[in-house]
Amino acid sequence: MMREIMRAVRVTLILWVITAVIYPLVLLIVGQIGFNYQANGSLLTNKQGQVIGSALIGQNFTSDKYFLGRPSTSNYSSFSEKERDPKKVEQKTGSSGGSNLAPSNPDLLKQVQERVDTLTKANIKPTADLVYTSGSSLDPHISIDAAKSQMERVAKERNIPKNQIETLIYQYTDGRFLGIFGEPGVNVLKLNLALDSL
Repeated sequence: MMREIMRAVRVTLILWVITAVIYPLVLLIVGQIGFNYQANGSLLTNKQGQVIGSALIGQNFTSDKYFLGRPSTSNYSSFSEKERDPKKVEQKTGSSGGSNLAPSNPDLLKQVQERVDTLTKANIKPTADLVYTSGSSLDPHISIDAAKSQMERVAKERNIPKNQIETLIYQYTDGRFLGIFGEPGVNVLKLNLALDSL
């Protein structure tokens, strides 16, 4: 009986070492050597080498010289204690997910109408991805149509020819996953970073 217990303890310890030590260590080494950029958060830096964000998480741009990203129920910026209202979900940081408001909810309808009005005033064609949030609320991409609808405003604000901006739009468009899943999308952070580099 004691011999069987000792065998079970040894097997448990061996499996623990394999699954809790060796396997994670191998994944860490493979990730750092073969996929360093992805394993470390796909971080993007500016000309000065400062980290400005991740290519995987959308950011909120408000200046007319930048392309607008997809609206979000998450706030990517931090608030001071005086500014933070615990009742407002959109002020929480570090959380992702949709608002869970039903399509018939008056609050959602009001938000959508405000976004449409804001886009229309800025002479931007309201596309679905500029009006509605994504399921995760962290989507870093917009459609090519959404980017093209903002092209004229950005070109005018930066005094850059539209064809130069259109080239950048296609340069920072990610294709379909595995060539068949999803739709092509423009990574807004990469595009805006490229505009700043011009």
